[in-house]
Amino acid sequence: MIKQYTFAVVGALGNVGTEMRSILETSDLPIENLVLLDIAQNAGTKVKWRGEEYTVAESNADAFSGVDIAIMSAGEGASLELSPEAVKRGCVVIDNSTAFRMSQEHPLVIPEVNAEALENHCGIIANPNCSTAQLVIILKPLHDLFNVKRVVISTYQSTSGAGKAPMDELIEQTKLSLNNKKIISKNFTKQIAFNAIPHIDVFVEEGYTKEEIKMVNETKKILDSKIELTATCVRIPVLISHAESLNIEFEKPFTLEKIAEALNSADGCKVIDDRKDGGYITPVEAEGKNETFISRIRKDNTIKNSINLWCVSDNLLRGAALNSVEIAEAYIKNN
Repeated sequence: MIKQYTFAVVGALGNVGTEMRSILETSDLPIENLVLLDIAQNAGTKVKWRGEEYTVAESNADAFSGVDIAIMSAGEGASLELSPEAVKRGCVVIDNSTAFRMSQEHPLVIPEVNAEALENHCGIIANPNCSTAQLVIILKPLHDLFNVKRVVISTYQSTSGAGKAPMDELIEQTKLSLNNKKIISKNFTKQIAFNAIPHIDVFVEEGYTKEEIKMVNETKKILDSKIELTATCVRIPVLISHAESLNIEFEKPFTLEKIAEALNSADGCKVIDDRKDGGYITPVEAEGKNETFISRIRKDNTIKNSINLWCVSDNLLRGAALNSVEIAEAYIKNN
């Protein structure tokens, strides 16, 4: 008989939590019971799942009693407080925050890339940053064939990466701007509507932001510490899906045909690269889809063994909810 599991979704009513509920609803995971947890203000909210009504409860330590697997998307503070308590109660935590990503004790996992890391989880498994997830799922098949040496990354990140309130602010600012009314930014350092902001998360050493450093460090941890990376992360006025422009330098020679073949054959990747008007993917088209899409693949003629490409992925799925559920699938398969 197949073992049945009790799952919990923490932050169940947020952007990512909503996507998690949706993915779990249609998944083949052996879910016997679902526990939905959120902040105290949202406790009591009714949610439909698989045709039944569920009541959202408050996130606290005792809520994890009897839970086998908890998927957390409630922010770093909540994860640091609640994850150890969940583990004490026999629960395996899959955490979507920054809390445990760089911890030596906890694996940082993209199942298509490093599922073997799940063998030593100590009760907590970290899910990478949304921009890192779509980057590494592309780099993995190319690294296997051609040895990635260096990557220059420019991201174009949607407002959903910052939460629901920033999404609402983009919509509101757009309305105000079109009506020539004054705009006051609450969730961004500058106006986001009809603009681009080269600043995500706080500034750290040498003028980089924490988001940029996260992409570098997480990629090294998941894929290969010898790869050199540098990133510039930009917030753009899009609701869902992140885009990235990548310059990738390899140690080995390649052909564009082999690059496209490797990417198309890789789990979670899909190449759409017709060299004509509209022969590429944009954030709007990636929304709601599980794949990371790759377009505009071309040689960089200024550096030996290098390419440029464009990639787009739904950040709420590949970069968060989908990867978390795939971690749960891989964990159950191995146990």
